[in-house]
Amino acid sequence: MRSRTIGELLAPAAPFDKKCGRENWTVAFAPDGSYFAWSQGHRTVKLVPWSQCLKNFLLHGTKNITNSSSLRLSRQNSDGGQKNKPREHIIDCGDIVWSLAFGSSVPEKQSRCVNIEWHRFRFGQDQLLLATGLNNGRIKIWDVYTGKLLLNLVDHTEVVRDLTFAPDGSLILVSASRDKTLRVWDLKDDGNMMKVLRGHQNWVYSCAFSPDSSMLCSVGASKAVFLWNMDKYTMIRKLEGHHHDVVACDFSPDGALLATASYDTRVYIWDPHTGAILMEFGHLFPPPTPIFAGGANDRWVRSVSFSHDGLHVASLADDKMVRFWRIDEDYPVQVAPLSNGLCCAFSTDGSVLAAGTHDGSVYFWATPRQVPSLQHLCRMSIRRVMPTQEVQELPVPSKVLEFLSYRV
Repeated sequence: MRSRTIGELLAPAAPFDKKCGRENWTVAFAPDGSYFAWSQGHRTVKLVPWSQCLKNFLLHGTKNITNSSSLRLSRQNSDGGQKNKPREHIIDCGDIVWSLAFGSSVPEKQSRCVNIEWHRFRFGQDQLLLATGLNNGRIKIWDVYTGKLLLNLVDHTEVVRDLTFAPDGSLILVSASRDKTLRVWDLKDDGNMMKVLRGHQNWVYSCAFSPDSSMLCSVGASKAVFLWNMDKYTMIRKLEGHHHDVVACDFSPDGALLATASYDTRVYIWDPHTGAILMEFGHLFPPPTPIFAGGANDRWVRSVSFSHDGLHVASLADDKMVRFWRIDEDYPVQVAPLSNGLCCAFSTDGSVLAAGTHDGSVYFWATPRQVPSLQHLCRMSIRRVMPTQEVQELPVPSKVLEFLSYRV
């Protein structure tokens, strides 16, 4: 079944733009759904109010050139209640942008820094930040509402390939870099770097927090998937199973599942608590044998994202297709054509998938909508608070245990 196109944001093309440097390596939705951001290529990040963007798609059809009048949003700097009214911003980051992440603050969440006497920034409840990871190893932190630069984090020596904020509102930021390290930053402590996580022998491509912020997954130019304890900053385990570089990872909304995408043409769904592979979504049939897994580069999987209903996963591969999978079925429930796709992300409410391409543009599709069963909602509620080991000790029938462990 074909997925329905909602709209597209096309990067303005100039004659000199045809070469590399205009790739859209990353797209992101704000946690509260207020903004959408993408790297438009070269040094530019575009921030647009998401509701306004959707409205424009409905009014003007699917096509939107991002510098056209239809997307020129109000920019008035009025006072009072208008202060945080979403406005469009174009941010020049000063270098090629490889990664983006939104972070919002919960004031009650204490910084992990013990002796806090004075700070340049006091991030309040209404604060929304955008972190951008750059080609030169820098991370720049911006105020989304004003477009102003707040912090410049300098420690990585290579490209910052991915960024992720802890979902708990603590403004803990983790960066993954080609310098083979992950670094943990505390933005409530003015961007102080707290920890360096070492273990990767090669480039780190992607990292993701579990929904409760206790665990971090990182993947890179190796076949292993790394899991870290974010309370102690120690490695929990390595997950083995992929046959080629692992390039993307994402946790399910209840934290019970972990999706990883690899150049071996597969997406695996793991139980992060036991290390077991629960599902395999193949993008090449028959699947390549381990010895040839690196050869099928027209089927390399580039990106994977978990939907907020916990039932669907989106994957994006070099065979010019976006696929929507159900976690309990072996074949895609919907597909959509996309050339040169690089990254994808679900909107905050899960109704839209955004995908970025080599030419700096973004395409949007309606996602498969399904009312989750009461059983599935109960399973997610239980799994949010119980790891697999605790679930397996519950005094319930084996069929129920299998269901709660996502084994049926």
